[in-house]
Amino acid sequence: MELRAYILRRLILLIPVLFGVTILIFALLQLFDPVERAALYVKDARQFGNIDEIIERYGLNDPVWQQFGVWFNEVIHGNLGWSKVVSMPVTRAIWSFLPATVELAVFAAPLIILGGVFLGKKAAAHKDRTIDHITRAGAIIGWSLPTFWLGLILLMVFYGFFTGLLPPERLSTETSILVNSDQFIRYTKINTLDAILNGNGQVFLDALRHLVLPVVTLTVVNIAFIMRLMRSSMLEALGKGYIFSARAKGLSEKVVINKHAGRNALIPVLTVSGYIFASIVNGVVVTETIFNYKGLGWFAWQSAINLDAPSVLAFALFNGILFVITNLVVDLLYARIDPRIRLGASVT
Repeated sequence: MELRAYILRRLILLIPVLFGVTILIFALLQLFDPVERAALYVKDARQFGNIDEIIERYGLNDPVWQQFGVWFNEVIHGNLGWSKVVSMPVTRAIWSFLPATVELAVFAAPLIILGGVFLGKKAAAHKDRTIDHITRAGAIIGWSLPTFWLGLILLMVFYGFFTGLLPPERLSTETSILVNSDQFIRYTKINTLDAILNGNGQVFLDALRHLVLPVVTLTVVNIAFIMRLMRSSMLEALGKGYIFSARAKGLSEKVVINKHAGRNALIPVLTVSGYIFASIVNGVVVTETIFNYKGLGWFAWQSAINLDAPSVLAFALFNGILFVITNLVVDLLYARIDPRIRLGASVT
């Protein structure tokens, strides 16, 4: 019952937070001139002979609170404007590019989170030994590498030096033609999953080959932070009194590390892990741009450099909503790991 009440409270609090996100996005919208804002309602306001008529029709010179009412009504009905970058409604564009980024997140996030937790736990359990020094050095190097630099180096080596070994984009030209033909059914637009559902090994292997470089880039840069955080949290947990009690009872070191210390050490790691996953789903702009991997990040970048206001604002809105939902999920996981949280107690 306590857990249900906690979940209910968090869901109720989610409503004003989401409303606050829409207000912030609308405030950004006011930075654009009325002609740019008109793109939220029509394809291209400049195609019309009378711009003033469009502005008047959609109340773009009305008081701000009236404009917010009109805009909010359009948003809740799924109308986020027209994207001139990809020549389609923004809502449709987001759903078109989202599967590519989800696929990237599905492969990268487990490597980042599970790998970081495993290495951080090992480093803490063998503090000041060889494995600890190696992992710490690796974390410093990985965290210091700029994403764009690492991506370009990997591209130069595995696509340039080893000609075409690990190419950019999502699929090769031949495979892309096959995927877009009548012989291949697009269930989800997630290439690896659709390949499995179609029973096509060629498409699956080709999709994996194109995923390697962006996944490695994201993993190397982000796993370092998870590993260092897990190590610090684990060392703190190992110094608690209940750990000494567990060892005094004769429990094996494996049980002490994995069950007692590891469970409590995961609490701060959960927050970072949740936001890493959310940031990947939102579209890792630099990584997707370097590898011409056409997901949400690539779409956001193209929208920004082409001053596509509706697309940029829609991406910001999507980004805000996803992070709010991620925060809710992380809070619920907190309550699952540590019951004191849902009881209102502080975690020390």
